[in-house]
Amino acid sequence: MREYTLFNDNWFFKRPGEATTPVSLPHTWNAVDGQDGGNDYWRGSALYTKKFAKPALPEGGRCFIEFAGAAMTADVVLNGKKLAHHEGGYSTFRADLTDALAEENCIEVTVDNSANDRVYPQMADFTFYGGIYRDVKLVAVPAEHFELVKDGSTGIKVTPVVDLAKKEAVVTIETWQNGGNEVRFEIAGHDGPVTGFAKVKDGHASIEFCLSDVHLWDGLEDPYLYSVKASLVKDGEVVDEVCTRFGCREFHVDPEKGFFLNGRSYPLRGVSRHQDRIGLGNALTLKEHREDMEIVKELGANTLRLAHYQHAQEFYDLCDENCIIVWAEIPYITKHMSGGKQNALDQMRELITQCYNHPSIVCWGLSNEITASSQVTEELLADHKALNDLCHEMDPTRPTVMAHAFMLEKDSPLIPIADMASYNLYFGWYLGELEQNDEFFDEYHAMYPDRVIGFSEYGADANAAFHSSKPDQGDYTEEYQCVYHEHILKCIEKRPFLWATHVWNLFDFAADGRDEGGKKGENQKGLVEFDHKTRKDAFYLYKAAWSKEKFVRLCGRRYVDRAEDVTEIKVYSNCGSVTLFVDGREFETENADKVFIFRVPISGEHKIEAVAGELRDEMVVRRAAEPNKAYIFGDAGNVVNWFDKEDLKAGYFSIKDKFGELMSHPGTAPIVGRIMARASASRGEVAEGTKGNKALQQMMASMTFESLLKKAGANVISADQIKAINDALQQVKKEN
Repeated sequence: MREYTLFNDNWFFKRPGEATTPVSLPHTWNAVDGQDGGNDYWRGSALYTKKFAKPALPEGGRCFIEFAGAAMTADVVLNGKKLAHHEGGYSTFRADLTDALAEENCIEVTVDNSANDRVYPQMADFTFYGGIYRDVKLVAVPAEHFELVKDGSTGIKVTPVVDLAKKEAVVTIETWQNGGNEVRFEIAGHDGPVTGFAKVKDGHASIEFCLSDVHLWDGLEDPYLYSVKASLVKDGEVVDEVCTRFGCREFHVDPEKGFFLNGRSYPLRGVSRHQDRIGLGNALTLKEHREDMEIVKELGANTLRLAHYQHAQEFYDLCDENCIIVWAEIPYITKHMSGGKQNALDQMRELITQCYNHPSIVCWGLSNEITASSQVTEELLADHKALNDLCHEMDPTRPTVMAHAFMLEKDSPLIPIADMASYNLYFGWYLGELEQNDEFFDEYHAMYPDRVIGFSEYGADANAAFHSSKPDQGDYTEEYQCVYHEHILKCIEKRPFLWATHVWNLFDFAADGRDEGGKKGENQKGLVEFDHKTRKDAFYLYKAAWSKEKFVRLCGRRYVDRAEDVTEIKVYSNCGSVTLFVDGREFETENADKVFIFRVPISGEHKIEAVAGELRDEMVVRRAAEPNKAYIFGDAGNVVNWFDKEDLKAGYFSIKDKFGELMSHPGTAPIVGRIMARASASRGEVAEGTKGNKALQQMMASMTFESLLKKAGANVISADQIKAINDALQQVKKEN
């Protein structure tokens, strides 16, 4: 029988020009510099080494080393003999050590995350951590054993097809193996074990079972899993075994009514997740994965977009166990590479091979925002068609999907390649107004009523330290993030045709090229801060919408000092009725759906309590003589409001004119161009990659320059600079 040995300890790590240091796995060399901003984290080739004694093996047995994740390329050498080369930082691969083993051994693993032109990802708004950042194991197997090497295979594939009318499932089980005469299959979890045998032919065995009165994998309330064990038999003796779990479910997507699970409407409402954490990078353990899942469950989400790459098998397992519907994808993102086609196909093949048995996964993602810095060319279309064909060949049971950048035209030939589409829209944050999100989906659905469309990303950055009683785009306050998500939640709830919606993001995450919102190296669109503990106020809006756990939550608890006579107190709750108490006295009762608003006079320090039945929450607010500058990101407050007080000369240009008009006039184009170049430079690689995008330019042309400046933020353009820009524009006369 096979034996697994955890192989994480007693490694040594060395970067070029540095001393060798002892490390334990999981490990990344970018846990610090990949999160501190500057877009200067070290990307290169580093060496991991380990000495070990020859493991005990059965006669004729084989020994494999298994890497669950080594980013981004890896070369494995044992005792001077090169055994494996792997390109792709997020999937499992194995190498056969057997023939190179000695009594005492030295294994060397060279791992490289440096820039290149063939291995995805190479451009995206997140840090590409380097290292052996998931578990490493030794796998000892007998001479005849289930397959281990090809595409990181699990050796076993389970395909359940459910007939809801008959309440049964036909379950096809396949295995691949080296040697053996037959395979014994046993399904557990039904009314007694279900067993059968299949002959091995050309390294493959297959069997079909019919499960009557099948127990469905049926939503958050009933995530039921079966298990199957395959035993490889040689001359009547079991020599190897593999096990997996599976769920029996039927799903389909209707372009008008959205997602259906087991015959009933099941709107998919959830979040996206990156796999890193502050101080750890992507070197997570099962402990961190479990903590993240508990937060998903607290939120009440029923779907996760696991972006933008293959995640740890432990996390897919947690999704199976909790009936979280998953969008799984490969890191074909932002920038198409002419030399990257084979790598994209390889990563997709590994994703499907390794993740096929997870009932939580309902679709395979071909790419994300691939047009953000690439034109739609025949080559790009051909690569997507090849990926789409590969998915359908390997897995006819699941649809394909793409996440499109908001600037991609609705009639693009890229969109219909996949079975489904979703858009990443940020109207109301980066560009435009909140209402444009509603307009976009209504226009798209009217144009293509027979297409499946979803909302794959939306969000607004917020630093939990920043607050305002008059929140506005670009101020990075918790309050504006709440305003943003309140609008988007209503947008979603009014449009049942959206097949799935995913907040970007559940957690703040590392993007070393960013420097905004008071933090370097972070994307702060998370509902929870990078520590994976501090829930921002917007988290509780979605909890009110999705969770069945009754609660009441006062927003603005970090916004203590308030320079106003009457302040807004906001409460999120799923209780329907909330009573507010001020300094122990009942103030007012409101009946509402999720969002409760109270206007409270303040004169000193006040204890505020929100009560719903037996539930209560409390906080303190204090009347301040002046605004607390610690709550304001740079000069954001002045940037937002100064121009409301200005008298503008009629007949002359100003920041209130549309960006397109200013860029088309020879007198104003140089003024506007210089400041936009500065704003674009502050957005890192992604902003650089969007230069020349015609659809984006059309959107910007229709916006006022005032609106664009507000979105740039005070760390890029101060209030004094905006005033100077406006003064310069006011010197240029408009033509009659």
